[in-house]
Amino acid sequence: MAETLLFHTQRLLSIMARLRDPQAGCPWDVAQNFTTIAPYTIEEAYEVADAIARGDLEDLRGELGDLLLQVVFHARMAEEQGHFDFEQVAASIADKMLERHPHVFADARFASEKEQKAAWEDIKAQKREGGALADLPLALPALMRAQKMGNRVARLGFDWDGMAGARAKLDEELAEFDAATTPDERTEELGDVLFTLAMVARHAGVDAEGALRQANRKFERRWAWMEAQAASEGLRIEDQPLDVLECWWRQAKQQEKMQAHLSSKDTA
Repeated sequence: MAETLLFHTQRLLSIMARLRDPQAGCPWDVAQNFTTIAPYTIEEAYEVADAIARGDLEDLRGELGDLLLQVVFHARMAEEQGHFDFEQVAASIADKMLERHPHVFADARFASEKEQKAAWEDIKAQKREGGALADLPLALPALMRAQKMGNRVARLGFDWDGMAGARAKLDEELAEFDAATTPDERTEELGDVLFTLAMVARHAGVDAEGALRQANRKFERRWAWMEAQAASEGLRIEDQPLDVLECWWRQAKQQEKMQAHLSSKDTA
């Protein structure tokens, strides 16, 4: 198996080297740089997450391959510039995993998962330069980044005592949003509301970004049912009054509940 893995890894690296060859390669691949490839890297990571959310393991296999290609692409460009290569990337992450899992690869012992996670964060903090928030990527989704910021500063003691404090702060921010009178004020205050919601999610042990993605998918499913309902009646959904749309929305919700109930009985 190790020989097969090595063969396919080297094969992928050779393919990328050929694609980037200035004379015999692909003109599009040759023209790319770190900046132009970065959006594709982000997109592929989201496609991996989407395959996981859909429970499509066959699709996940392909999407992980696409994400691996992004790593190979960046490593190849770095190698061409004399910075590092794919082998050094793999060595770096292997070294990091050994360092951050002393309870597995050394003699450290932790009483609980919580204690182990705290130790992990301590190790990362020791390596961090420029302050507690310095290395949080700007390209992270805003809700995810907000929740990570909250986690970081909470470890340093800047936090409410519990959910009650976060929830009270949300009420305060909503009141300030209601009192805003200009577009700029409303934008700023709504940002504060969203940030505080991320903190509420953190205290509730909920992944704010994941919760919103789930809500988006739910909305898409229900809207698709409404569109299908309109089509089945020979109607255009955009021509329907709000009361009809709301009636269909309630029906879509009821359909979901019925399907969920039937699925739970099938798996019981």
